[in-house]
Amino acid sequence: MNHTKGGLVIFTANSHPASRELGKRISERLGVELGKVQVYQEANRETRVQIQESVRGKDVFVIQTVSKDVNTTIMEMLILVYACRTSCARSITGVLPYFPYSKQCKMRKRGSIVSKLIASMMCKAGLTHLITMDLHQKEIQGFFNIPVDNLRASPFLLQYIQEEIPDYRNAVIVAKSPASAKRAQSFAERLRLGIAVIHGEAQDAESDQVDGRHSPPTVKTTGAIHPSMDIPLLIPKEKPPITVVGDVGGRIAIIVDDIIDDVDSFVAAAETLKERGAYKIYVMATHGILSSDAPRFIEESAIDEVVVTNTIPHELQKLQCPKIKTVDISMILSEAIRRIHNGESMSYLFRNIGVDD
Repeated sequence: MNHTKGGLVIFTANSHPASRELGKRISERLGVELGKVQVYQEANRETRVQIQESVRGKDVFVIQTVSKDVNTTIMEMLILVYACRTSCARSITGVLPYFPYSKQCKMRKRGSIVSKLIASMMCKAGLTHLITMDLHQKEIQGFFNIPVDNLRASPFLLQYIQEEIPDYRNAVIVAKSPASAKRAQSFAERLRLGIAVIHGEAQDAESDQVDGRHSPPTVKTTGAIHPSMDIPLLIPKEKPPITVVGDVGGRIAIIVDDIIDDVDSFVAAAETLKERGAYKIYVMATHGILSSDAPRFIEESAIDEVVVTNTIPHELQKLQCPKIKTVDISMILSEAIRRIHNGESMSYLFRNIGVDD
């Protein structure tokens, strides 16, 4: 059944078949057929897009899920968006459940804020609206000069906990680092459960010694600076021994985070929780990137189950590791598309969501 007004076109911008699955689910829920478009790589690895139907005066929604080749994924979307713009589409909304390069949203030494660059490229290509889910940092929305709807996957993950985890009332929500404490607190308060925080685990730290900005001056010059104005040095950080703040003994431990990619920190957290007496360990995350040997590490670890959404296709990883489970979030994406196309309010999709969620 078609739940939308006329003039709606949905394209999937990905040339990889597995990455088009989410677009098919969304179009089925909306009762429309996917738009006809060819997205492919030429022999010289250039991306070519050919739209095979009229989009003049229509609302176009471009669904793009990140494949293994993230850079090709970005180019496919940019070129398709620009093609829709030059074909006189009335509006072009990008649907990126996982925003690529979202971890590179802060300045690190002599690096760059790549998320800002990607946002600028998308706006320049002709994007007029963006739908995404659980941005790594909510401040990324400020990189765009167009409306951004940052949807949440937590209702689906909370529903999974309540329906699929036996005796979840005996669980405790765990943050694998203090940085994840707010997310864990949000889950714990909604489920009326306790919270635990692991402190002191190994961080993805970069050596400050190789950065020239931390190098001492080669010659001590006191002529320009008054001798009494020596700049104090910042005391270097020392990681404390691993501690778990909160009781996990004899409980089900549910680790929550937004992204699970390099699983080393999750595996280490699971081992720590096992040592502290947790008898079952779940990992919940919105985006399951699961790069490299992540499925093998999960299979060999103390983790009992990893639950992620289908913002990123991971069918191959599920074949390699039966512990990986998927929650479908196509329902909320299709409802967001329907509301935007019909000019309805989006506030219903953000009900009960606070500033820290």
